[in-house]
Formats: sequence, structure tokens, C-alpha cells
Amino acid sequence: MIAFDVLLIIILFSIFAFIHTLLATLEVKRRIVKNIGEKIAFYRLFYNISSLILFSAFYFISPKPDVIVYDLHYPFDIITFALQVLSLFGLIWSIRTFNLKEFTGIEQIQRYLNGTYDKTELDEKAKLSIKGAAKIVRHPLYLFFILFLGLRPTMSLFYFVTFLCITAYFYIGSFYEEKRLVEIFGDKYKEYQEKVPRIFPIKFFKSK
Repeated sequence: MIAFDVLLIIILFSIFAFIHTLLATLEVKRRIVKNIGEKIAFYRLFYNISSLILFSAFYFISPKPDVIVYDLHYPFDIITFALQVLSLFGLIWSIRTFNLKEFTGIEQIQRYLNGTYDKTELDEKAKLSIKGAAKIVRHPLYLFFILFLGLRPTMSLFYFVTFLCITAYFYIGSFYEEKRLVEIFGDKYKEYQEKVPRIFPIKFFKSK
């Protein structure tokens, strides 16, 4: 029964991950532009909201077996919690490199309403920012989100399986994301790939 629950969690998450990735591809966005033109400006907000709805559906539908993988005791629970707090600061540090209004889709809508939206930007104005946490790894948001999720004093089976799925999704998804970034930024991004590791700040992982 537990094995079936684990399998179902993985299948449901995979469905979410597939849809989430598909909707983020340049091919899908270009087809949308052909149909609605400048109204693609609303796509980023739609994408974020639909992703939240899809993940919420995954969470509520997934089975949650009453199994605890581990429950750390003092002082390890305190140490782990402290590290989790540090990873939260890392998340905030990473987010500071983003234009949050562009990331959420608000700025695109403002440009559309002002009549200044360029549909060739698709759903966002792409900008390569190599500063702050992005100097350590190419995907600092993924790194610190993985740490934040994984550094828990208590880990249930549902949470543990979901954590593994998210970690795998971030790593596999980063390949598709970087393919898009190379297409947009060309040699400039390829040089960045050569200098900075992908997600984990370890020399072994410093690869394309």
C-alpha cells in the first residue's frame, strides 16, 4: 500500500511537472503570439496562477501515508532548523536579483496597458543578470529552495517523496531552461555556463 502511495505521488507530480514545463517552452509561447499577438503580455501572470493551482491540486489529491521517515532530536533538530533559516536568507538573496514585477507578470501587463508591449519579448523581457548569488551558481533560486525544503527536523514520507521529485525536477528542468537561455543570449550565456556551476556550488557539477 505504501509503495502504491509513493508511486501515485510520483505520477501526480510528474503530470504537474510536464504541464508546467510545456507551458514554459518557447514553442508554446510563439504559437500563442501568433493567435493573440500583444495579449501575450498576460501570459506570465496566467502561467504563475495556473502553476499555483496545478501544484495545489497535486498536493490535495496526492495520498499522504502516515509514515515518518525521520524525526531528529536535540541538538540535531535545532541545528537543522537553523540551517533551514539560513537557506531562507539565501532564497531572499537570490530573489533580489530578479525583477519581481516582471517575474510575476505585473510589469508586462502595465506595458500592454501603456501600449508599449513588444510581442517579440513573448511573455517577459529577458535580461541576463550575473550578480549576487548568480555568481556562485547559475540557478541560485533552485539551490536555496532545495536546501530550504530538505533541511527539516522532521520528514514525513509524502514530504520526502515530494522533495525528491522537486529536486529532480529542478535539475532536469534546468537543462531545458538553459537551452532556452542559450537561444536568447547566445555566446554570452555559454561563457557563463563555462565559468559557473549549474545548481550545486561544487567543481564536479560545473558542467553544461
